[in-house]
Amino acid sequence: MATTEEAEAFLRDFHAAHPAVTARAMAHGRAEDGRSSYALLRDRMAACERVLDLGCGDGLLLELLAESRRGRPGREVAGLDLSVAELALARRRPGLERAALCAGRAQQLPFRSAQFDGCVSHMALMLMGEVERVADEVARVLAPGGTLAVAVSGGAAGGEAYECFQRAARSLIGAAPEEQQIPRLGDRRLRTREGLDEVFGPAGFGPVEWKTERIDLTGPWEQVWATVGGCYDLGPLAPALAAELRARVEAEARELTRPDGRIPCAMLMHVATTVRR
Repeated sequence: MATTEEAEAFLRDFHAAHPAVTARAMAHGRAEDGRSSYALLRDRMAACERVLDLGCGDGLLLELLAESRRGRPGREVAGLDLSVAELALARRRPGLERAALCAGRAQQLPFRSAQFDGCVSHMALMLMGEVERVADEVARVLAPGGTLAVAVSGGAAGGEAYECFQRAARSLIGAAPEEQQIPRLGDRRLRTREGLDEVFGPAGFGPVEWKTERIDLTGPWEQVWATVGGCYDLGPLAPALAAELRARVEAEARELTRPDGRIPCAMLMHVATTVRR
């Protein structure tokens, strides 16, 4: 089993090679009410004045958080990420000139105690190891009554291109040589409400509120592939095997093409919220 150190090294290397990959994959997606998965988290922070984004990536969510209070007293935003390449992109975003953007680990946050009253994490918390330390650190930097809101991938919605990808990936990647396999990322408990309660409850958080959203990522083939093909599993694959995977997914997904030329693609996203006691 991979160590946390090995998993984090993989994540750093992957994002150095593919900066902004998550935003490119997910930013255009919409829940049934028209909001993106990033906006779903932004709106959970409506009452928060000081917000930390764990695994902030290229800063898309931080920018939304900063923009959402225009015309009102300024919100203090800060971001933490393993990837210096992602943080370099975040620093270029308008509205983040004054944001504290730090390279580091959630297991040892470089922020003072009770500095924030809100904390978000978009598809990043679920990748972290040593999760009890993460929970303790989030509890430390959140003031009592502060809100933690995270978005956790729930897999394919079913009957669309993302399901085609998962089916092909299980077959091809599962049979790939060990050196073409990614290390195990994260703790499976952080993908379920019960697991989040188990990890964050002892750190001083209340019961987790859980809502599952269907995120529509439908689009032309190249956009669909940018979404599903941006996953970590493709990072260490040999080019020939990656090309075979793409060809298999494309052949199956194109059979689903709608009259307007777009291919249906959707994933489930769990949005979990808990309050620091």
